[in-house]
Amino acid sequence: MISTQAESLEMARTQLYIDGVWVDGQNGATLEVINPATEEPIATVAYGTGSDARHALEAAQRALPVWQKTNVYERAAKLKKIADLMRENVDYLATALTMEQGKPLAEAKGETMASAATFEWFAEEAKRAYGRTIPASANNKRLFTVRHPVGVCAAVSPWNFPLILQARKLAPALAVGCTTVSRPSSQTPLSLLRLFELMEQVELPAGSINLLMGPPAELMTEFMENRICRKISFTGSTEVGKELVRNSAQQMKRLSLELGGHAPVIIFPDVDVESVAKASVIGKFRNNGQVCICPTRFYAHKDIEKDYLEACVEETKKLVLGNGLDPDVNIGPMFENRALDKTDAIVQDATSKGAQCLTGGGRSNQFERGYYYEPTVLTSVSSDMSIMTEEPFAPVMPIMDYSDIDEVIAKANDTEFGLAAYVLTNDLSAAFKMAEGLEFGTIGINDTVPAAPQSPFGGLKESGIGRENSIEGMDVYLETKAVSLAIQE
Repeated sequence: MISTQAESLEMARTQLYIDGVWVDGQNGATLEVINPATEEPIATVAYGTGSDARHALEAAQRALPVWQKTNVYERAAKLKKIADLMRENVDYLATALTMEQGKPLAEAKGETMASAATFEWFAEEAKRAYGRTIPASANNKRLFTVRHPVGVCAAVSPWNFPLILQARKLAPALAVGCTTVSRPSSQTPLSLLRLFELMEQVELPAGSINLLMGPPAELMTEFMENRICRKISFTGSTEVGKELVRNSAQQMKRLSLELGGHAPVIIFPDVDVESVAKASVIGKFRNNGQVCICPTRFYAHKDIEKDYLEACVEETKKLVLGNGLDPDVNIGPMFENRALDKTDAIVQDATSKGAQCLTGGGRSNQFERGYYYEPTVLTSVSSDMSIMTEEPFAPVMPIMDYSDIDEVIAKANDTEFGLAAYVLTNDLSAAFKMAEGLEFGTIGINDTVPAAPQSPFGGLKESGIGRENSIEGMDVYLETKAVSLAIQE
């Protein structure tokens, strides 16, 4: 079974896609893609340069007038066809995603279907990119607004969600008439390469979509310095996001930034402990905790903290670790060896400062190869531990107690991040108080997987600028032009 899937990878495209053509990079460089479950190479892909990025931007610029003038209903039909093709080829896409990134196949299929839903939603929403008429202060004037696509856009995404994070950028940009250049993580390009194979079937104008793998800094420099690129949508670390903000000043280049997070989970005493423990464990260990909105700090009310802790440990021990292609597995490998080292470091830091490890706590010894770490639950966690201050992209679940609602809101908000927060309660008053008091862009109340194409996604504070998904996610690819028309009376 696995060998057959590997053979299908060998038949897939591995080149850059520029101006409607599959091409090698100008310098002929390549890069191996490694399967984190086996540490074995599964594909060799073209690895471009800044010159390739320039070529792609120029192609997108040439395609812009054609795609911009394409009727919105025709653009929508093409995006809807992309969504249909993704659903028809979900196994093809998801297999590549699991093999390059490590997540279980069920999660990879879920990501693929969510990406298809994103293309479909923006296909429909583009038809509602309305301008408006404005009452004028003079009788001989007519005021109205016109929405105009930003232009050529760069879509830059990381390795943890190779499909959905690109879909959130490509779908709205294409829907409103922008053209695009995509730069996925060089370590996880295979699922996006397969998506571009499918998009090629839709016969978009040559140059309207482009795909590059290459050195991140070199490609980003070209995006930032080349005036053809009017907007960059970036998902990644807060550190890199800040650098982009500084560099964007030279051209006042438009940015959308979805950056780091450190999501609190607040559990109230009125919940069914076993059910919320199960939901907490699912939310925490999804994609091995390598999720920007992943729950990272759990505050259980002192009246239920002991029972909640025991239930979480029991649920965590049920998780099956292994190769994501195995249908019985629900926790795959971590993405790379460096992630294992970081996870080890934060667990050792916590336990050296008094935290207790109730399950997990180390690299798995079940496998000869692969980047496997045991799902871990910690208690007796304090604010001076690195797991409480740094974004822990790791399968580690720290659980603390609280007694006062205002106190726990203050603790939850005591972070530079503001991407997502979670509340588990059946108390409507408490739910409203938490929704209003928590300083986070997305708040899941009894929902640990809250993202949806129709709901805005983004962060407060240092977790980002702008929103993806929903009407806000389309607006960032549009300019508003005001028109004042004087008429003869």
